[in-house]
Amino acid sequence: MSTSTTDPTPAGAAAVSDPGAAGAPTARPAARAALLVLADGRFPAGGHAHSGGAEAAVDAGRIHDAGSLADFCRGRLHTAGLVAAGLAAAAAAGADPLRLDEAADARTPAPALRATARRLGRQMMRAARATWPSPELEALAAARPRGAHQPVVLGLAVRAAGLSPLDAAHTAAYESVSGPATAAVRLLSLDPFHATAVLARLAPAVDAVAQQAADAAPRAVHDGVDALPAASAPLLDIAAERHAAWPVRLFAS
Repeated sequence: MSTSTTDPTPAGAAAVSDPGAAGAPTARPAARAALLVLADGRFPAGGHAHSGGAEAAVDAGRIHDAGSLADFCRGRLHTAGLVAAGLAAAAAAGADPLRLDEAADARTPAPALRATARRLGRQMMRAARATWPSPELEALAAARPRGAHQPVVLGLAVRAAGLSPLDAAHTAAYESVSGPATAAVRLLSLDPFHATAVLARLAPAVDAVAQQAADAAPRAVHDGVDALPAASAPLLDIAAERHAAWPVRLFAS
């Protein structure tokens, strides 16, 4: 005689625990493919129009080959990438998105970069609301009609997709290096195989930054946004302001 049990988890999906998500159920269906959708450069979030500072770095001679691209990406990952990953992970964990948006402003001293982050946030919001509708996304869109910072919107999109704060951190950390690597191919006619190799070799560092950011997310939920990383990159800030004043440029930032 056989017995059967009712499994509320959809077929093909595994229940995952997400203790860092405040107010979230203790188990929910995994949606691993959603992570691939978010990290895909073809996701219509506007990132293809931005170089992540690579265009200004190429003009200044700081990026000129695969080796210098790797150095640039590594530096960006551990500064802007870490900050973005922390904000995204905290949003996915259930921290107040309006407080996170204010924290993002405080961590982005360059007006050009704040404008870029909000522009990308508007585009990410449009894509996320169409793909994973949620009350939290709607509330943030209403509160920030001109756009919230992109990592905050990304974190809410991850949350709406049923993913974890670590997934949000991975996506943000990867975006911080994939944008410059893709841009370098266009700016320098760099061999795309070499650019891809740079990203592959940075994978362990991306994992480490994502984990660091995700570890800070529960503290941000319970203790406030000061628990999040606040690394700075003054050269990126200065270069962004100069780049924004160029009359002709290939990328928006």
